Amino acid sequence: MAQLLLRGGRVMDPASGLDETADVLVEDGRVASIATRSNERARGLAADASVVDCEGKFVVPGLIDPHVHLREPGAEHKETIASGAAAAVRGGFTAVCCMPNTSPAIDLPSTVEFVQMRAAMTGLARVHVAGAATVGRHGEQLAPMGAMAGVGAVAFTDDGDCIAAAGTMGKVLAVCASLGKAFMQHCQDPTLTVGGVMNAGVTSARLGLGGWPAVAEEVIIERDVRLNRAHRCRYHVQHLSSAGSVDIVRRARAAGEPVSAEASPHHLLLTEESCTHTNTNAKVNPPLRTDADIRAIVEGIVDGTIDVLATDHAPHSASEKAVDFAAAPFGLIGLECALPLYAKALVERGAIGWERLIALLTIGPARLLGIDEAGFGQLRVDGPADITVIDPHATWTIDAQAFESRSRNCPFDGWQVRGRATDVLVGGRWVLRSGNLAARTLPSGEMVAHGL
Repeated sequence: MAQLLLRGGRVMDPASGLDETADVLVEDGRVASIATRSNERARGLAADASVVDCEGKFVVPGLIDPHVHLREPGAEHKETIASGAAAAVRGGFTAVCCMPNTSPAIDLPSTVEFVQMRAAMTGLARVHVAGAATVGRHGEQLAPMGAMAGVGAVAFTDDGDCIAAAGTMGKVLAVCASLGKAFMQHCQDPTLTVGGVMNAGVTSARLGLGGWPAVAEEVIIERDVRLNRAHRCRYHVQHLSSAGSVDIVRRARAAGEPVSAEASPHHLLLTEESCTHTNTNAKVNPPLRTDADIRAIVEGIVDGTIDVLATDHAPHSASEKAVDFAAAPFGLIGLECALPLYAKALVERGAIGWERLIALLTIGPARLLGIDEAGFGQLRVDGPADITVIDPHATWTIDAQAFESRSRNCPFDGWQVRGRATDVLVGGRWVLRSGNLAARTLPSGEMVAHGL
């Protein structure tokens, strides 16, 4: 493979603390060298390299989203592994972790391997697999987690549903601990959310819509943290949405518990006021809450309580969302616009800098999924050349109709944003170049070109 030199960008690798103008040399799918102003040793090695001018841009580890729904198998009209991988690359993500709430559920080694095979066919983003913790995600019988881990499942979850029974939850935590895998919990006590479709409060009462209280999330986190003290599993709170949840996670981490948490773009930018009878794209699980909750989540990011950002990309067809709010499915999509939305919520408002934002999108998710030891989520010499180049000054309008995703349920459609991935390498191979997707292989075997 020919050498490639990414020249003159601001190279940020939060894992090592590198944040300096530098040249990154890529060869044979790996990072061959990183030449900074204080280390010129690599510059002479790139005489024959193809040069890409990255001046004015960020050169960072490939972004990783640990929480996406790719819908395949079973709901390919909403999303496929191929379309989801394309959406990921368009958004600057070199890797995603797909959730197991498919049909059938990803609760067998053969289904894990099916997803891996379909992902390899796309030739775009890497797709890691989170296996279901219980058979069919029914919260009763444990799934063969050891066998799924043996073929590459990186974590476990029944996402889309909470494991409501404490006895079952304790067994899941024990197995995950023995496997060295994280358990990612969808924190929702189902007995407290019957009929709930949006945040419980004045707005839901005014609209006549069923309320979903924050305590439904908080009691599950509190319970699980206590259960996990006997097992010390890596326990992760998905799509955290309330101030109370932030407090619980903060206390657990201060006590040395192996607890982590993630925040999503919509829980940083939108409140319950976005919900109306017709704006079904604002119907999410857990629901949009209040300004006070947003402030608490941002504070949790600033102080390190929350160490991962994840989109919870959840595609639904237009016809499914084109119903009354109460009847619409939960979920919105976010892979292709997440980066500038995170920047708007956190960087532009002065909460954190770009270097911290990149950490939340790279090494944080990599550590959660246990793929950091293989070099993912970081830029290091001889590590995999999964690299994202970002133009932090690019201004653009989010246009859901132009998305690679098969779905359009994006409440941020039409927003003016700043910051965009311009180039993406996966394993040293261009998958996005100057904003254009590389040729990709559809599951049918058909090659589709995207301007390269």
